[in-house]
Amino acid sequence: MTRIRFQQSLDELKEQLLVMAGLAEQAIQRAIEAYRVRDLSICDLVSRSEIAINRLEREIDQAALDLLAMEQPMAIDLRFILAVIKINADLERVGDAAKAISERVRSMEQMAVVELPVDIPRMASMAAEMVRKCLQSFIEADAETARSVLSMDDAVDAMNRAAYKALTKVMEEQSHLAPQALNALMISRALERVADHATNIAEDVIFWVQGADVRHHKSVTGGRDPHAMG
Repeated sequence: MTRIRFQQSLDELKEQLLVMAGLAEQAIQRAIEAYRVRDLSICDLVSRSEIAINRLEREIDQAALDLLAMEQPMAIDLRFILAVIKINADLERVGDAAKAISERVRSMEQMAVVELPVDIPRMASMAAEMVRKCLQSFIEADAETARSVLSMDDAVDAMNRAAYKALTKVMEEQSHLAPQALNALMISRALERVADHATNIAEDVIFWVQGADVRHHKSVTGGRDPHAMG
């Protein structure tokens, strides 16, 4: 493979990943909207998008592995391909989280709408912003934007811990609200995982652009979880 053809293949791989990123970002936005307005037709869109996301994940992985097999990329090109493989996996898991939220919305169809001591929309907004910024950092090869995502993860983690504490108290003290509280708790957890995956992507962008491994940038991190769903 000539250098020009190899560069074209890298560009094509990046374009594939951007399509995947668009689908994953759209899926989480739709899942959040489905929760906000309790619209099951939006849940159907999330389910359909997951099929496309899963197909693209396989195609991107294969394309990246083919490049590794056909060439012996050095330095930044090698880091780029490895980052694509890892980012691809995290985007698929963002799609999984969107599907999990939409399934919770489905289960809430027959439940009364009640006020709960948790601000799901605010948490969702922050998680979605993390996804948007980490993808922007990838598009622009911007390590500084990626680093700004890392600093946002603590806030989402804190919101998830507060939600757990408040919602378990509701379940203990107001058992008639337990089903709604449990669904809100699971949605909060899914959003926390979205933030984790955005953090992972940001770390991979920094690795690609600067060759720096920042996966353990703090003592307690929302970074890559070996037990993450997906």
